[in-house]
Amino acid sequence: MKVLLVGGGGREHALGWALAKSPLCDELVSLPGNPGMAGLGPMIEGLDPKDVGAVAAFARQQEIDLAVIGPEAPLAVGIVDALGSLGIPAFGPTKAAARLEASKAFAKDVMQRAGVPTGSFASFTEAPPAKAYLAEQGGPYVVKADGLAAGKGVLVTEDLAAAEDWVDRCLTGSFAGDDGGASVVIEEYLDGPELSVFVISDGERGIALQPARDYKRLADGDAGPNTGGMGSYSPVGDIAHDLVRTVLDQVALPTIRQMADDGNPYVGFLYCGLALTSAGPKVIEFNCRLGDPETQAVLPLLESDLLATLRDAAAGRLAEETLKFSDGAAVNVVLASGGYPESPRKGDVIHGLDEVDDDVLVFHAGTTIDDRGHTRTNGGRVLSVVGLGDDVSSARSTAYRAASKITWKQQQYRTDIAGGE
Repeated sequence: MKVLLVGGGGREHALGWALAKSPLCDELVSLPGNPGMAGLGPMIEGLDPKDVGAVAAFARQQEIDLAVIGPEAPLAVGIVDALGSLGIPAFGPTKAAARLEASKAFAKDVMQRAGVPTGSFASFTEAPPAKAYLAEQGGPYVVKADGLAAGKGVLVTEDLAAAEDWVDRCLTGSFAGDDGGASVVIEEYLDGPELSVFVISDGERGIALQPARDYKRLADGDAGPNTGGMGSYSPVGDIAHDLVRTVLDQVALPTIRQMADDGNPYVGFLYCGLALTSAGPKVIEFNCRLGDPETQAVLPLLESDLLATLRDAAAGRLAEETLKFSDGAAVNVVLASGGYPESPRKGDVIHGLDEVDDDVLVFHAGTTIDDRGHTRTNGGRVLSVVGLGDDVSSARSTAYRAASKITWKQQQYRTDIAGGE
């Protein structure tokens, strides 16, 4: 098979690494890819993944057998619709179905009608009623930009003034977008440890990947601002043995059925971001793709053929069987640039990439190669350093040993990923 992988972050590097291992994969083409993905196959630069018509025309010209869409932005503007119009099989939700991530209010409405356990919420397009609602709730306050915000549009705080400022930011500031009609969602705070469960759906059925836990805050001890994610690990030892089955039965499958009933069949990865409350798992959010940084910890443990599974899901013939994972563990430590998440530095030379051991995987995200062949920082989250081991403790030691060898100016990373395991 000739596979087109759309995206160029750490998640896509891990996805490409897993897809390229399949005996079905004759060629993997990445659009746009990143320097770490160069060894997996051709990379196509200069073509905007959100220019969905041009991407579809390219896929047809290249006789692509399956397109796998990594990030949310191309999904939200209809890349799967464009590919389908030219007869290109694609794994990912249509524009209508991708509203599960592109609109928090839409997702909450689907959850309510499907009977999915989640927190109460209210949606607003104007600041005064939103702030009045906030004042009635009491903290902790959870304020979310309704649309896509690269994982940075959420504020959880005990400070009412900060929550009110975030309302303004969502409605008229940096998260409001350029097309008008901005809205903000205020949700009930869900207390309990968080967990990410990813489900592969073919529009009717769903099978789950092994769960992972991620760390959203910038600094140790869950201090500092929210980020796209500073690390993750898998498997997660402190969950009930039947939790994944519970999430499938109470969250994923009811959502998939509701979307089909609404005329928006959902094909793709369904990311279930959960809070494990005293009343059971409740949904914090849905995303329409794999999580980053969780993907980098989950896929190295997958022993089943990912490409075969995605091919079958895209064709609507997903087998209702469990995926096989190794008995080991993986810990992902994200190395970020100075200034991240607000104003990340770029252009710093990265040292030590050639010093990592064989039991470590390094997935690129925000990197570039200069004209002298030096690898440099080119974004906020720069690298995912994934340690593998027989258990979480040994994988953690391996990850941090490797992370200590990779350096650049003003580098930052958390030192407590998987520290409680």
